[in-house]
Amino acid sequence: FFHFYAGICSALKLTVPSHTIHGIEGQPLHLSVDYNFNATASEIQIIWLFERSHSNPKYLLGSVNQRVVPDLEYQHKFTLIPPNASLRINPLHLSDEGNYIVKVNVRGKGTITASQKIQVAVDVPVTKPTVYTEPSSGVVEHVGNITLKCTVDRGTRVAYQWMKNGKHLHAGPNYTFS
Repeated sequence: FFHFYAGICSALKLTVPSHTIHGIEGQPLHLSVDYNFNATASEIQIIWLFERSHSNPKYLLGSVNQRVVPDLEYQHKFTLIPPNASLRINPLHLSDEGNYIVKVNVRGKGTITASQKIQVAVDVPVTKPTVYTEPSSGVVEHVGNITLKCTVDRGTRVAYQWMKNGKHLHAGPNYTFS
């Protein structure tokens, strides 16, 4: 992010989270962005874009000297949080999963620019599980088999673990899992 103008070196440093940010569906999510530079600025421009895989980036909002110009389609959902370049998404939907691109332009004697990408994953809370028994009438001890089926209506990254009397059940002669 170094540009040279008339022999003067100006650096613009843009700091974003380096790992994937996980948000919860229906909740607000804050994308924290900091920037600093060692030049005199007459104008500071911030632009936020969103891209899903295999689609063109979409403009979300931008600002010049803290005056925000939103995309009218998303103006109630995305907020720029001054004085830095942080973005608030509220509420978060599954369709908001993807890459958020922030670009900062600083104009002084010349223009210095930097951009970074933040990856966002949306988690859906797991709903209460439902357990079905087959046959529903139960079975006679030592004679029949019984099948327990567990399902959840919603949730991302769902993992199932059966327990009996507070202890994990493992496959063996009495239990099979599918």
